[in-house]
Amino acid sequence: MNAPGAEGRPLADRMRPRSISEFAGQAHLVGDGRPLAHAVAGRGLHSMVLWGPPGSGKTTLARLVAGQYEAEFIALSAVLAGVKDVRAAVERAQALQGEGRRTVLFLDEVHRFNKAQQDAFLPWVEDGTLTFIGATTENPSFELNSALLSRARVYVLKALSQEALLAILRQALADAERGLGARAPALTEEQLAAIAEAADGDARRALNLLELAADLAGGDSPGDSPQTLDEATFAGLLAGGHRRFDKRGEAFYDQISALHKSVRGTDPDAALYWLARMLDGGCDPGYIARRVLRMASEDIGNADPRGLALALDAWNAYERLGSPEGELALAQAVAYLACAPKSNAVYRAWGEARADAEKLGSLPVPLHLRNAPTRLMKELGYGREYRYAHDEAGGFAAGEDYFPEEMAPRRYYEPPPRGLELKIGEKLAKLRKESATAALRRRGPPEEKKD
Repeated sequence: MNAPGAEGRPLADRMRPRSISEFAGQAHLVGDGRPLAHAVAGRGLHSMVLWGPPGSGKTTLARLVAGQYEAEFIALSAVLAGVKDVRAAVERAQALQGEGRRTVLFLDEVHRFNKAQQDAFLPWVEDGTLTFIGATTENPSFELNSALLSRARVYVLKALSQEALLAILRQALADAERGLGARAPALTEEQLAAIAEAADGDARRALNLLELAADLAGGDSPGDSPQTLDEATFAGLLAGGHRRFDKRGEAFYDQISALHKSVRGTDPDAALYWLARMLDGGCDPGYIARRVLRMASEDIGNADPRGLALALDAWNAYERLGSPEGELALAQAVAYLACAPKSNAVYRAWGEARADAEKLGSLPVPLHLRNAPTRLMKELGYGREYRYAHDEAGGFAAGEDYFPEEMAPRRYYEPPPRGLELKIGEKLAKLRKESATAALRRRGPPEEKKD
């Protein structure tokens, strides 16, 4: 294989844009009149947080901004750096400040810094010693101090489009100075497009794949001309990649939210797509199985109780079969739940019941509902006047009150007229009416008012 350039630097590093004219994508931020256009053009340096997926250009954009102001660019990684490194950067910035120069402190993966570490450089951002530029793949509102966020503007970068990635790849093939030059592989347009697609919005991944293609096509000897890649070799080049997914990050929660909402919205096609996305990204199928079981109770409930059983069966099937065979059982459950009638009546009723239990405290159980296993308990009235429902007409003790005496009866469960709950609601309405009528009879007619 050939070395990746005279200096041994990877292609992705060599091809970093040197000016904004070479920067591909993010037109919503750096295009004319857009939020970052003034900073990139050298008309207003300010602290910022660049939030976006890997390979979207965060580090490159930070370097371009610093270069417009001829500022010292101090790059730290929050994975490796600590407060000591930040203090060293502050000392360097203070020395340069005396010479009339500005300093940009670029902190990659800033979300890896804990709150105390983030606070360490706030005073120098505040007094202008440092201009802070942070890069993160995680939602800043969850990961960064509010004090830091108040001093930095957040810019959201998008995954690069297919067109932007193709432009980057073609530039690397054509650039004789920094690109592949004579090592450029003989790729068809279809192969180039396949590399861009496999990169999944990540410029670094696209260039790494292109460089690997050059190595595979370079022949056995350093002087050999690049060859075309046969179908099997090219397929192997693209194999093994996963889509953007991080089990602890924003993409994880966004995708499980999309799956849940698709099921709730009765869209089996979208639900299956998001299930496939999560599995393709490497999500633990066991986690998905647990969430699908939750969906069965939260969004289908008694409108179709079979949904809960099917979700549990799908989980058990996956545990027995594993991947990929067991994934079909999960897909079956997701499709069924998406098509099933929807009800959150139990979910809402349970929430209201829990709220009352927390609010009203330890109300005693009425005596007639208590068991009386001893003579003393019977003498105290435990279980007295309890009506055994099986001995009542229709197996229902109309008018009986099962709530604490200090609490007015509540109605938590209101089945909607969908699925099985249509019948449940009709039966429940009939019984509630009978119970209300019986309760009125037991209380007797209201007393007449006397003059």
